[in-house]
Amino acid sequence: MSWVTKTLSSTLGRKLIMALTGLFLILFLTGHVSGNLLLFKGDGGEAFNIYAKFMTTNPAVKILSYLTYISVIGHVIYSIWLTRQNKKARPIGYGMSKQSGSSSLASRNMGILGTIILIFLVVHMQSFWYQMHWGDIPMVSYEGEQYKDLFSIVSFAFQNELMVIGYVVAMAFLAFHLSHGFASAFQTLGLNHKKYSPAIETLGKLYSVVVPLLFASMPIYIYFTQS
Repeated sequence: MSWVTKTLSSTLGRKLIMALTGLFLILFLTGHVSGNLLLFKGDGGEAFNIYAKFMTTNPAVKILSYLTYISVIGHVIYSIWLTRQNKKARPIGYGMSKQSGSSSLASRNMGILGTIILIFLVVHMQSFWYQMHWGDIPMVSYEGEQYKDLFSIVSFAFQNELMVIGYVVAMAFLAFHLSHGFASAFQTLGLNHKKYSPAIETLGKLYSVVVPLLFASMPIYIYFTQS
């Protein structure tokens, strides 16, 4: 067994993979929320539909998409493994153990938060990503070019109150997950210094509020403007 395999199969190696995939997914979330802000443009979905076509046809974006899928799968698998290892190390369980002041609610429940987010991702992918690739989506024309009208699918989905509520609740869980995961990833990579760590923690807290809040505002906006 090579040193690479030994390293990646160790607890430290798995935490390293968690950190790297987590930071990659944070970059993905940043790009995803930036593109989805086009939903607020108020142009009947034209800019959003053009963006959606670019994101599903550009070769470079496709490669990044595959990396994202791999990162999600790797992040989930290793998070489950680490959660089980933590439970073995603490057989009395989190709920009955003495909670220290430095242990946040989010850090003690990363496995649960991650599982809920994974369930949301499955629903989200089926509702939008699957529909964009293989669903029966109406076509629209802008300047003589045909585009799939993904905006109409999004608008229809977010006319459902349960869908809107579920999306907003999922973003609240994402916020809790990011509130610990952002700074924790940097710490795992060894970027832990008294001079820089406070700035990283502050940035992480801001990110964990702003990005989920922007995502949560989208279904609410569509629900009240597209009815």
